[in-house]
Amino acid sequence: MKSSRRRLLLILFLPIWLGLVFVAYNLVHPPVGRLRDHNPELTSFQEHRLEEWMREGSSRHITSRWRPLSRISPYLAQAVIIAEDDTFWEHGGFDWKAMREAMEKNLKKGTLRHGGSTISQQLAKNLFLSPSRSLARKLREAILTWRLERALTKKRILEIYLNVVEWGEGVFGAEAAAGHYYGKSAARLSPQEAARLAAILPMPRRYTRRSFHGSRYLDGRVEDIVSVMRKRGLTPQEPPPQINPFLGIAF
Repeated sequence: MKSSRRRLLLILFLPIWLGLVFVAYNLVHPPVGRLRDHNPELTSFQEHRLEEWMREGSSRHITSRWRPLSRISPYLAQAVIIAEDDTFWEHGGFDWKAMREAMEKNLKKGTLRHGGSTISQQLAKNLFLSPSRSLARKLREAILTWRLERALTKKRILEIYLNVVEWGEGVFGAEAAAGHYYGKSAARLSPQEAARLAAILPMPRRYTRRSFHGSRYLDGRVEDIVSVMRKRGLTPQEPPPQINPFLGIAF
């Protein structure tokens, strides 16, 4: 009888213990604090793309050139925040309203497609996780997001995100994206150019250079993003300088 009771307790409590071990492991690994003064070399998402291309027998390669935030157009930072995470500066890593709305959509469609992810959550996924949509991965994403928000400043989170996010097939980071689509550096992007890059972030691989410049849908998104920038006084009355330091820009 006692042996049966022990087995029953073990069965009941084993998932709890495994869950605690899972959480504890992700609270210390990987070493998120290192990102304060070290730039990531190869993200988990980039590794996934390389493996994907290898399986396909593709000769594609990753194009990425790191730039500090001061050498990325502030219009791009502003446009990305407006398009992807408009409460970035206020939240602690999670936009609960967006997550609730996404959950409602998922329940209606019976999927895990909508996530309501913030920039911090997207950065956690890009740096450390696979593109899968499992519940275990979402839990890891939440823990890593919490850790990123506590280890790094908001500006550092934004700087890393703009340098590692995917902007097209093999195109990672703002500098590579500006060169790929506009033939210029990320520091020289105009508000309209920045808004167009921000507009493709939900599904960057959908666009080629040709469709990027010729999409009516993107035209509408650009107009919406630039309109918000104008209302907030974030667009200039004259052309921006080639390098506009990010610090001091009011969001």
